[in-house]
Amino acid sequence: MKIVLFDGVCNLCNHSVQFIIKHDAKKQIKFASLQSVIAKDLLKQHGIIEDDINSIVFLDEKRLYIKSTAALKIAKYLDKGWFLLPLLMIIPQFIRDAVYSLIAKYRYKWFGKQESCLIPSDQQKELFLT
Repeated sequence: MKIVLFDGVCNLCNHSVQFIIKHDAKKQIKFASLQSVIAKDLLKQHGIIEDDINSIVFLDEKRLYIKSTAALKIAKYLDKGWFLLPLLMIIPQFIRDAVYSLIAKYRYKWFGKQESCLIPSDQQKELFLT
């Protein structure tokens, strides 16, 4: 199973989830907010303390990816040419992650924050793990 763990109160993250849903034509990816019990359990299974995560997380079968690598691995499953984004993996990870970390650090300031986690629509409920 392919799972994206995201910050459920972050506007940028919520928009990213909606983008993934729109472009995942095969509906291969499931979602859970980092604030959920299931996300905390998944992170714990991989030896990650949830307080250490300031990133989108992608679980592809049994492997866990964070930051820019997670975003690029997710793109592999998207349609309309987005699947080509993983070609950016040729950029050294420390550079990709520095850019990612800068955006993550200011995401609430630049994009805003919600009071509560994203509530999926009726059509999207099957894509969210609870």
